[in-house]
Amino acid sequence: MIPFTHLHVHSQYSILDVAASVDALVTKAKSDGMKALALTDHGTMFGIKEFHSTCKKSGIIPILGCETYVAARTINDKKDKIDRSGHHLILLAKNEKGYKNLVKLISIANNEGFYYKPRIDKTLLEKYSEGLIVSSSCLGGEIPTLLTNNHLKDAEDVILWYKNIFGSDYYLELQ
Repeated sequence: MIPFTHLHVHSQYSILDVAASVDALVTKAKSDGMKALALTDHGTMFGIKEFHSTCKKSGIIPILGCETYVAARTINDKKDKIDRSGHHLILLAKNEKGYKNLVKLISIANNEGFYYKPRIDKTLLEKYSEGLIVSSSCLGGEIPTLLTNNHLKDAEDVILWYKNIFGSDYYLELQ
């Protein structure tokens, strides 16, 4: 059997999106023989402490993360429909520095960047990139959106921007 770990996982803390409890997610991962599991709720890290302790009790390696919303412009732009949510992006803490940067980003998103949803922007990603592993996310991500709309050159430019910031810690997500 090939080892597998889910890196894009939502719990009941992704309000109005998922009903699965942290305990149910960890129990299922354990029963499927997974050695690790990520938690990447939408715009929040409310379930991280519960997730961490539940994983530890179950012998699962917890991967702490969040599915963020990256503003199309900046977190200070709060006017039109273009500013309402932003593109999805998965951020995972690689180490303690990454965890601290992740907490900082999500705090800024909720306190300063909130406009319909908690948002960060690319300037913040550059500033707090150390120790983070990043994936392009689901169909709500910038790259999938560009590809869906046949903007191949723009998608390539965005990929290169992320690779420049995160290097080998940037991945294209497949679903």
